[in-house]
Amino acid sequence: MATINGMYVLAESEDPVYEVDITDQPVEDGIDTSDHVQRKPRAMGVSGFIVGDDAAEIRERLIALADKGETVAFIGRNLFTGVIQSLNTKHDYKVANGFAFSLSLKEIRVVKSSYVETLPTPLKAAVAPVISSGRKQTKQKKGDKEKEKVEKVKFKAGTPWADE
Repeated sequence: MATINGMYVLAESEDPVYEVDITDQPVEDGIDTSDHVQRKPRAMGVSGFIVGDDAAEIRERLIALADKGETVAFIGRNLFTGVIQSLNTKHDYKVANGFAFSLSLKEIRVVKSSYVETLPTPLKAAVAPVISSGRKQTKQKKGDKEKEKVEKVKFKAGTPWADE
């Protein structure tokens, strides 16, 4: 007997999957080079039977867990924590007080947002307000005009630009 969030199920087979992504880069001669390996989320397929007077209730609870995307804990021959990716049930004459099922579980990683709504009081005082007033013309000081006096260009005598 195995359990899914404390609900008893008869697991006939458990099929864990451990996959990685390998990046291949083509080269001019020979085989491609593989330079990076990244782990994919773990997955596990489970198939078996759910029987008993509460089989319909367990089925409804499993469907609700899958619809809400809640994390489930599977305890059987393998231990697995993840979400229900798919749930298939088979209702036929072979199982009198229950049904056959198969489900696939997938590992997920839940993250929190790093966005902060407001800054703490000490940091708020240290941050200057952002002012968007467009482009501004630079102002010259009174002393700068005297320093920037432009001298008249002097040309050689006899050229057409020379002053007479």
